[in-house]
Amino acid sequence: MNEWMEQFQTQTTEEIAESLIGMYLEHCLPDGIVGGYIVDCEAYLGPEDEAAHSYGMRDTPRLKAMYQEPGTIYLYSMHGNLILNIVTQNIGIPQGVMIRGLEPIDGIEQMQVRRGKTGSELSNGPGKLVAALGITKELYGRSIFTSPLRLVPEKKRQPKKIVRLPRIGIPNKGPWTNAPLRYVAWGNPYVTNIRKKEIDDHYGWSYE
Repeated sequence: MNEWMEQFQTQTTEEIAESLIGMYLEHCLPDGIVGGYIVDCEAYLGPEDEAAHSYGMRDTPRLKAMYQEPGTIYLYSMHGNLILNIVTQNIGIPQGVMIRGLEPIDGIEQMQVRRGKTGSELSNGPGKLVAALGITKELYGRSIFTSPLRLVPEKKRQPKKIVRLPRIGIPNKGPWTNAPLRYVAWGNPYVTNIRKKEIDDHYGWSYE
């Protein structure tokens, strides 16, 4: 984990977002461990990024976590859903990555109970995966390295192909609307809005 903590201190947000594809994310809960592979995420570049909450160095109580150390968990509500973000730069540089899609592996039954869904609908969107993993606002401001919600580098998978796309739901933001700041494990059914014909038999993973 020390190597990953160092990456969050030395790499760009775009590099971190790309390296998070295939990373295992788990949440340790009283009723067991749930987790899966990150297959879809979006980078937000802070002060200059018109789509970022911290655009123009905006600083409100809700945004406090964005200005903390790399690896800090930033959660916010959108359309009644809680959305998971991870701070990616050093203190005072409010950039981060939003986790958009997750292939569930451990605790699938618990996830299905929480969501009332099965298959890709379980966690193929940012609000869906947060609900499936049982993530709550209590994790706001905690660290993705030391909290019950954590990255597990030793379980990381290698995607066959990582594709960069425009972020979803970013209208009227000039060049930021179509900026290729979304990263996906191409062929994985838990990628948001992927079409059936694009799904790979191996879910987009390399087994070489």
